[in-house]
Amino acid sequence: MGPVAVPDGAVRVALLGCGVVGTEVARLLLTQGDDLAARVGARLELVGIAVRDASVPRDPVVDPALLTTDAEDLVTRADVVVEVMGGIEPARGLLLRAIASGAAVVTANKALLGADGPTLYAAADAAGVDVYFEAAVAGAIPLVRPVRESLAGDRVTRVLGIVNGTTNYVLDQMTTTGLDLDQAVKQAQELGYAEANPTADVEGYDAAAKAAILASLAFHTRVAVDDVHREGILAVTAEDVAWAQRTGHVIKLLAIAELARPAAADEGTAEGRGGEDAGRRGVVVRVHPALVPLDHPLAGVHGAFNAVFVEAESAGELMFYGRGAGGAPTASAVLGDVVTVARHRVTGGKGPVESSYAELPVHGVGEARTRYQVLLRVEDRPGVLAQVAQAFAARGVSIEAVRQGVAAAGDDGAQADILVVTHQARDAALSATVADIAGLPVVRSVMSVLRVEGA
Repeated sequence: MGPVAVPDGAVRVALLGCGVVGTEVARLLLTQGDDLAARVGARLELVGIAVRDASVPRDPVVDPALLTTDAEDLVTRADVVVEVMGGIEPARGLLLRAIASGAAVVTANKALLGADGPTLYAAADAAGVDVYFEAAVAGAIPLVRPVRESLAGDRVTRVLGIVNGTTNYVLDQMTTTGLDLDQAVKQAQELGYAEANPTADVEGYDAAAKAAILASLAFHTRVAVDDVHREGILAVTAEDVAWAQRTGHVIKLLAIAELARPAAADEGTAEGRGGEDAGRRGVVVRVHPALVPLDHPLAGVHGAFNAVFVEAESAGELMFYGRGAGGAPTASAVLGDVVTVARHRVTGGKGPVESSYAELPVHGVGEARTRYQVLLRVEDRPGVLAQVAQAFAARGVSIEAVRQGVAAAGDDGAQADILVVTHQARDAALSATVADIAGLPVVRSVMSVLRVEGA
């Protein structure tokens, strides 16, 4: 592709990637030019679209003359580079090249930001250009800007959210239609909510990357995806769903980022990174299936929708809800960022830079305070419950309630299912308790362990 003629004063936009989202971004740039120009103060001219194979058939809205396989050249000829190709490389190298050339960057790449966002932020700060990424966390939902800007004068204490539409759809189908997990995943694939390989979604990798970004914004601390405790939904069973309904809950895959003080603060012992953060409030970030009470706003988030619940000291409780994925919704968020950074080009100014001044320690999941529901299959005879209760007491974990279900008789005698609901305690103590219980002779199996959030 040769150079595209650009009117004087226009803002040159380069697009990296022309998949579902990239095609929608191109469509909006090409069909809504007058409106976008009025909002920016100058025309947005799409000067090229970088693709792996320019010969692949594409949506008619994409002019083949715009396609190029030379992404490195393209990014040096733009004022704004939009990256929707995904993955770590070559996306990282291309964005760094764009920044070095003086271009502002708009990206939807949560994997890259979760793994190495600070490298991009530092490069952009040094070059005096913008990095915007609204579409990287929750699709069309305006979330990054409210947390980064609207709540800049407040102190966020907790972020609790459904940030992966695929897993929310799967768990919702298991709850509302009785499908098992495999059936629900297959249905999500047929509807286009899940990829042919759904690993990133069902094992929580996608949500973990988004949780890292949200935590970094909310707590002014660098949090990488490797700092996030991650559990997927593959262990969730129909029996878990049934017990959730009996106890007035629904199962959701949650991304949770919260302020927490380590056990050392209570015990006066050295703890934290190298012992230097003993007693210091830090951040815990985790992704896992959780039981959400039916009266909590997140319990009513159905299908492939996303929602994020933010708790702040002054603002109180806020919830952001909408479509978290899909070509058009994600493109909407991308174009919002493009308009903002392009306006900065025209009128002067620059958006907020990375805020990591707090430098809070990132604690492990063991420091989180939560509640558990533990489903056990035990021998059906007197004294069993007392032994189970003693195991909880030995770790300082208080029991809130016990429910008994019906279990079929085993080959080695009568057995019963019991559900133990705990009061809030440190996750480390709860985890150790479950390990102790699994070793009791009267316990046939620990059938499931789920955290309870939002109560």
